[in-house]
Amino acid sequence: MGLPRTPSQTVGPFFSFALPYASGPQLVAPGTPGAVRLEGRLLDGRGDPVPDALIEILQADPSGRYARPNGEHGGFVGFARCPTGAEGEFSFLTVKPGQVPSPDGRLQAPHIEVVVFSRGLLKHLVTRIYFPDEEAANAADPVLSSIPDPVVRSTLVARDEGGVLVFDIHMQGDQETAFFAT
Repeated sequence: MGLPRTPSQTVGPFFSFALPYASGPQLVAPGTPGAVRLEGRLLDGRGDPVPDALIEILQADPSGRYARPNGEHGGFVGFARCPTGAEGEFSFLTVKPGQVPSPDGRLQAPHIEVVVFSRGLLKHLVTRIYFPDEEAANAADPVLSSIPDPVVRSTLVARDEGGVLVFDIHMQGDQETAFFAT
């Protein structure tokens, strides 16, 4: 019988036994006070959905602290993984992170790190999600404010649609999401 394979990728396919993450796309349990639903779609350069990708997020907890490898951080792992669906959709359940210091000591606005693994990529893509209700913190954020073009900068801010944060990732094209060098 053998193990199931993941969709074919430029450097794959990979066997799926190592890809599932125990908590999947949930950083917190349903009903957690302050829980936030983060949804979006992964779209290619034509605006078509990418149905066979993997989205990972990493974030600090509400007090602005990242989980430690030794588990000394109160149970909040700050990591989740979600495969995209048939329409390129992904969804996470999390909490809003607190501000974290940048290497130069300035505070960064609350944000979530995003890693995209997809067909046609030899190397993953990295971007960030900022919160729409943090205008002052976003304006002072050293990473976000380093992007001179306001249109490009706006691709990193989620939309609030009735209490659900929506963040579509455009891999190319006129609406391309800003990605960072790794």
